[in-house]
Amino acid sequence: MDKSWITKPRNTTEYLFGLNQFLDFAFANAVVGDRIKCPCPKCGFAKWQTRDVAFDHLVCKPFPQNYVTWSIHGERNVLPNSINIEVIQDTLPPENPVELLINEAFGGLRHDGVDVGPSQVAGGEERLNDEPASNDKDFFELLRDGSQELYEGSKYSKLEFLLKLYHIKCLSGLSDKGMSMILDLLRDAFTFARIPNSFYEAKKTISKLCLDYIKIGACPNDCMLFWGNDANEETCKYCHTSRWKPNKNRNEDLVSATGKKKTKKKTKKPAKILRYFPLKPRLQRLFMCSKIAKYMRWHAEDSNKDGIMRHPRDGEAWKRFDTTFPEFAFDPRNVRLGLASDGFNPFGTMSTNYSIWPVILVPYNLPPWLCMKQPNFILSMIIPGPRTAGNNIDVYLQPLIKELNELWSEGVETFDSSNKEMFRLRAALMWTISDFPGLDILSGWNSHTGLACPTCNFDAEPCRLRHSRKWCFIGHRRFLARNHKFRLMRHRFDGNVEERNPPRKLSGSNIFQQVKDIDVTFGKPAELNERRKRSRQRNIGQGAAQQWRKKSIFFNLPYWEFNSLRHNLDVMHIEKNVFDNIIYSLLNDKDKSKDNIKARKDLQDMGIRRDLWPDENDECRLAVFTIPKEKKVAFLTTLKNISVPDGYSSNISGCIDPDQRRIFGLKSHDCHIIMEQLLPIAIRNVLPKEVVAILVELSSFFRELCLKSLSLADLEKLQNRIVLTLCHLEILFPPTFFTVMVHLTVHLVDEAIQGGPVHYRWMYFVERLLGHFKSLVGNKAQPEGSIAEGYIVEEALTFCSRYFEGIESRLNRPRRVNDEPNLNEASEMSSIFPTQGKPVGGSSTFPLTPLVKTQAHRYVLFNCAAVKPFIE
Repeated sequence: MDKSWITKPRNTTEYLFGLNQFLDFAFANAVVGDRIKCPCPKCGFAKWQTRDVAFDHLVCKPFPQNYVTWSIHGERNVLPNSINIEVIQDTLPPENPVELLINEAFGGLRHDGVDVGPSQVAGGEERLNDEPASNDKDFFELLRDGSQELYEGSKYSKLEFLLKLYHIKCLSGLSDKGMSMILDLLRDAFTFARIPNSFYEAKKTISKLCLDYIKIGACPNDCMLFWGNDANEETCKYCHTSRWKPNKNRNEDLVSATGKKKTKKKTKKPAKILRYFPLKPRLQRLFMCSKIAKYMRWHAEDSNKDGIMRHPRDGEAWKRFDTTFPEFAFDPRNVRLGLASDGFNPFGTMSTNYSIWPVILVPYNLPPWLCMKQPNFILSMIIPGPRTAGNNIDVYLQPLIKELNELWSEGVETFDSSNKEMFRLRAALMWTISDFPGLDILSGWNSHTGLACPTCNFDAEPCRLRHSRKWCFIGHRRFLARNHKFRLMRHRFDGNVEERNPPRKLSGSNIFQQVKDIDVTFGKPAELNERRKRSRQRNIGQGAAQQWRKKSIFFNLPYWEFNSLRHNLDVMHIEKNVFDNIIYSLLNDKDKSKDNIKARKDLQDMGIRRDLWPDENDECRLAVFTIPKEKKVAFLTTLKNISVPDGYSSNISGCIDPDQRRIFGLKSHDCHIIMEQLLPIAIRNVLPKEVVAILVELSSFFRELCLKSLSLADLEKLQNRIVLTLCHLEILFPPTFFTVMVHLTVHLVDEAIQGGPVHYRWMYFVERLLGHFKSLVGNKAQPEGSIAEGYIVEEALTFCSRYFEGIESRLNRPRRVNDEPNLNEASEMSSIFPTQGKPVGGSSTFPLTPLVKTQAHRYVLFNCAAVKPFIE
């Protein structure tokens, strides 16, 4: 068709003839019978008009010069290369945010290079890639709602209004009933507006933008999943338990209007359901979204020139993976994932024995300012309760491992909206993130024996304390240099000369050789539990417990054994456990202290530290690290009175009772703050200098390890320091102090070298996300379903937030405390003292001592730029 008329003057015969040809073509392919999207500059492809109105508009206003491929009105532009699509932006009209959102939500351009117009999608005659008709219907309905004005002359479309209203509901925590009442009020006040009749109807509209999830039946005893070839099985093929909930009264007798009885057959309900969120479409959406696709290449395009580690891409594990699999590393758009999981109680009451295990995936391609943000995490599955799956978690991970294998070997065709081209997306799992019991579950290594350390593996000597009846993990002198003097000291350590070398670092291939022949039957049937219990009792009696419980399902990934770092040690829980051991031992807490009468008897059995042995009356002298009673109040008062900025920690003073001389109720982050910042201050005047020096060194270790920027040279020095610090702790504290969590600190630096900064691999983000999932549980009878439904709606809202401006959303919400300085007020003040934050509460005046005056004067001289010229 000749389209040269577009450039002709609007009063010429050629223009009017060509315009009628365009209108004939557009209405022949119209989505709505008597209306099309008017392309005039006034309507801008956003308003639906009749033929007469569209003709008048295009006579009064010029036809868009660059709109030569009428894709919006049904013309298809077949491009020659389906793998590398060259899209010329000048040929497409500008899209409004709603249309851009809908197009990208449903896949953007099609894989075969055809630009699909609304008529093809709505009619369903040429459905591409065998997409189901429901998707076409959803696309058409959303396109209609996105183009339909809320009322005549409104700045909002119907869809945009609903999305923004739903954002307010989610951010403010409004209930569904509250939203229904608001919609009723709006509909009553604005009868001319197109407001849904109910909140249920509004929710159905928004849910069309969601990526759905799959329900997979599971054996009640965690033996198998009813999927794939077993999808139609009625009973478990291992324990022969029915997959359905027992229901004796399955058939109910109902009385009809005529008085006759009718039998209603109830549908079967699965006893256990795994909710799985397919990974491929969610990874595709990362690149289909024009707002995020460009950031998925950041790790390769933004080069690290100073050698400082700020991202996992700077770690040795990432670099070795690139060297081992150069084909995967060649395309920076291939996704690196981390898998995190932990169990939580969805009801908020610890007395309720219920545990749900969500599995979360973290895309590490994103830059540091986006990577660890909650909207960018991907929920992979929800493993149901009420019991923890434990060692049987591999049964539930099967769908994910299958999809990861497909993403590794075959990939999936994906449209990159930033480069406007198709490419084959692949993905790889780099490591797992969990607490230490979770590492036991995911890896299969038994963490409850004397060989609990997975890094030391079998190259360790178990030490069982007879009186305390616990395993202890001492012997850190083996990590020192061969000529270090501590190796020859016997009575200050465990009574032996240390001649061992550090444990050999095992590769994934070494681990695979250890587990390749292990055959495990999953499930929890009663007879199997009895068998395992008897076996465990025999093993404990013989001191030879089985270390590998299973061959982890992650070894089914072809690259897993070549990963340098597979299961991360969680710095968050390690730091908390180390802090608990220290603080309760310093306070000599009778219930939690690691220094008690049993610990002293263990010292006597070992024949070391005679000065700490109990006497014949089982009385013990205080250890050098115990805070005297008269100084405990000063120590606790110091911690209680320390003031920190808002949001820096929780209210620590509420967890300290100086009168009872105790600390209670500290959360993990509180322990993090006290350990790294406050403890070195509080212990200075209450303990001997040699004890203070060692504890300050330990606090310094965690503070430097948790920095967001790490230097390789500094980490090597830090490793030497922590080994020496642990040896000094062995001199001060009894062996009961050295639980496996204290021992694991010796391996944290090496993991930081492999994986990069620890905040990408610790559990703080997981714990925050689990707390959010807990808030989604509206129906306590179906907690897993509540979390799944709430998540997919929030997933859609997060996607929409990237397209709407001028409204508070999950991506741009202000901080809880907005302490940004007021520029107008700051300009009126002296530049020597710039405004930092905003004061809270009333003001008070107090006199300065001469020392404080001198310190303030010195601070001004050395830290204020306005004074610097006068000093020079």
